Amino acid sequence: MTLAIAFLINTIVVIAAMLVHYEALFQLAKRLPRLSNIRPRFQVLVGAVCIFFVHVFEIWLFALAFYLSSKIEGMGSLIGNLSQAGGLLDCVYLSFVTFTTVGYGDVVAIGYLRHLGGVEALTGIILITWSASFLFVEMQRNWADLRKLK
Repeated sequence: MTLAIAFLINTIVVIAAMLVHYEALFQLAKRLPRLSNIRPRFQVLVGAVCIFFVHVFEIWLFALAFYLSSKIEGMGSLIGNLSQAGGLLDCVYLSFVTFTTVGYGDVVAIGYLRHLGGVEALTGIILITWSASFLFVEMQRNWADLRKLK
């Protein structure tokens, strides 16, 4: 039963993160070209800053999933160099290093929480590369305009 709960939580948080990311990139694609009062090269910078904060939001979604899941009996916990006994900020730290696939290993999940770590790493890779390809397209569009000015 606990495995089914873990699967459900993992599925919900992955879908939520992907929907947030999709909507953020969709809105950026619509709104960045409308920033005509900003130089085209700075539109890319605005996009990168917005995407950074979207990633931080997604990381916090996973951190909350880690934190709330750790409160469910039999789901597991965090071990390692913790500031508190698996407090929210420890979950945020673990989520940052997992989402970015840095994986220092000083804080790790045990039990079914390990599965959440695995899906977060995979989701992080997908969303970060999605962001990179979006920014590449924006750079091509905006910086191509600069080449025409020369």
